[in-house]
This record gives sequence, C-alpha cells and structure tokens, in this order.
Amino acid sequence: METLRAHLSQPQSHVGLSPLVVAVKDVERGEDETRYTSVERLRFLGLVKYDNMIKVTVRSTPRTVEGEVKSPGGVRLDYRFTLTEKGGGTEVEDILVVHAWARPLLGYAARKAREVQLARAGVLVSRLG
Repeated sequence: METLRAHLSQPQSHVGLSPLVVAVKDVERGEDETRYTSVERLRFLGLVKYDNMIKVTVRSTPRTVEGEVKSPGGVRLDYRFTLTEKGGGTEVEDILVVHAWARPLLGYAARKAREVQLARAGVLVSRLG
C-alpha cells in the first residue's frame, strides 16, 4: 500500500498514468502538499494538438492521495484515491469531481476524465503489479 501511495504522490508518476499527461514541470514541494504544472496533450477532431498547462496540487496521508487540478480553460477537477489493504494487495477507490463554467465544456471534460480514470487501473497494475 505504501508503494502505491508514494507512486500516486509523485508528480512524475502521472506522466503516462493519465494518457493525456505528457510532462510535468515546475514542481514545488511544501511541508503538506506538492504543486506542479502538468502538460496535458489534447487532440481535437484527431487533427489539432493542444498542450494544456494545468496547475495541480497534491496532498497525501497514509491512506489517501488527493488534490485539485485547475485548467486555464475554466475546468477544475477534485480527486481522491483512497487506499485499503485487501487480499494481499491494495484496493483503490478513485473519486473524481469535475467542474466547468459551461455545460458543453463540462460534458467534454467529464468524458475525458472518465477515460483517464478507466485507463488508470490498468496502468497502475502494469507498473506496480
């Protein structure tokens, strides 16, 4: 469980953990939280590439990793991973709450967040399993 918590707490681990995140930069570690910029590569209509610079704040406790994501486009995402030892492994509850200023933007952001969430379990198993 500790290995998974440490992995989820490290900004560099999120490159590839989310299929959209291609880099992290400007990492600032504080006593209770870590802040960094995540480079999220978006594609529109499969043709137009856009690198979205999002601000991320991460906090970690022995059983959780949680944080906030703020996109310059007005999308915010709050997330929490709750870790529980189970059957010789670790069960992860992955909760996302998406906020946006306009309904079409909210729908797009929620779909992308769900795609990332569904891919994340497989990535974690392949990295740490």
